[in-house]
Amino acid sequence: QVQLVESGGGLVQAGGSLRLSCAASGRSSGNYAMGWFRQAPGKEREFVAGISRSASDTLYTDSVKGRFAISRDKVANTVYLQMNSLKPEDTAVYYCAADSDPWFPTTRMDEYDFWGQGTQVTVSS
Repeated sequence: QVQLVESGGGLVQAGGSLRLSCAASGRSSGNYAMGWFRQAPGKEREFVAGISRSASDTLYTDSVKGRFAISRDKVANTVYLQMNSLKPEDTAVYYCAADSDPWFPTTRMDEYDFWGQGTQVTVSS
């Protein structure tokens, strides 16, 4: 089992920045590819960003390219999502997820084995 705990969400004005953190613990928790997803009210959960175990490969959905950056700290066993130039449409609950296939990040939700509880991000206009 892997436990994931997100933090760093909050309320920010449009154009501002936030950094989300996802602390992983449990058996072999450092051996997973990791992803961030988000779910806005009334919408389906969607992929935001992913990173391989080695951090050599990253993947982003088009709407956040150039604004968001995913990274990981292997020592701290934590994954980060740096979000810049935030827009009201970025408002959502953000979830961290772990994929037992470590080599490449994937956009597919059904490929992820463990999920965190989510952290709310609200961007005001």
